Amino acid sequence: MTKRLSDRQYINYSFYKFLPSWYLISRNRRKSLLESLEKILNKYNKKIVLNSYSTFGVRAECDFMLWRVSDKIENFEQMSSEILKTGLGGYIETKYSFLSMTKDSQYVVKNKNINQDKTRMKISPKKRKYLIVYPFTKKVDWYLLSKGKRQQMMYEHINTGRKYPSVSINTSYSFGIDDQEQMVSFETNYPEDFLDLVEEMRSQKARMYTEKDTPIITCIYKEFKDLIKLFY
Repeated sequence: MTKRLSDRQYINYSFYKFLPSWYLISRNRRKSLLESLEKILNKYNKKIVLNSYSTFGVRAECDFMLWRVSDKIENFEQMSSEILKTGLGGYIETKYSFLSMTKDSQYVVKNKNINQDKTRMKISPKKRKYLIVYPFTKKVDWYLLSKGKRQQMMYEHINTGRKYPSVSINTSYSFGIDDQEQMVSFETNYPEDFLDLVEEMRSQKARMYTEKDTPIITCIYKEFKDLIKLFY
């Protein structure tokens, strides 16, 4: 088979929840298992782009999230296997796991009104304090519109986003490889800016073509060592 070379990346957002039984085992046992997790995170941080986040106290259904970016989907498989085999497998469950890929946007182009690069083949997390993540799906009617009409509505969105430079967007695509059509995540140090941005976009024409954009999960960036300390 001929090997295909691609500049695209695989993106995975995995959200985990500790089971009630986790808090019934000894603190020393919890610490030992979490230190094993930290070793695996450090190992894979050398192979893939890997960031960790807390959702503890923010969402009821999940406690932490791993944002993984890789050129091979098998890295996600192997890493997940190693994590569960530490013994953590008996104490955590995966609440969400969203898969997507990078590709060029058909709407973000260089022109006199939009000062952005078209290419979005590489995602480079900025490790800002907060990350807001959600899956996104458009209504069928959106794709039946002409390219010109869709482009006009997306320009409105893009221009609005440029008014909030403290918010960086990471868009990836899931057509045919997961349930949603896109995964979007927004990095910022100022959640209030993101709130104002989303409120402004709610009154724009493209909004009427949104089928689903939940769950919306706010995550708090943590270094690996700081993440595991939350759960000793």
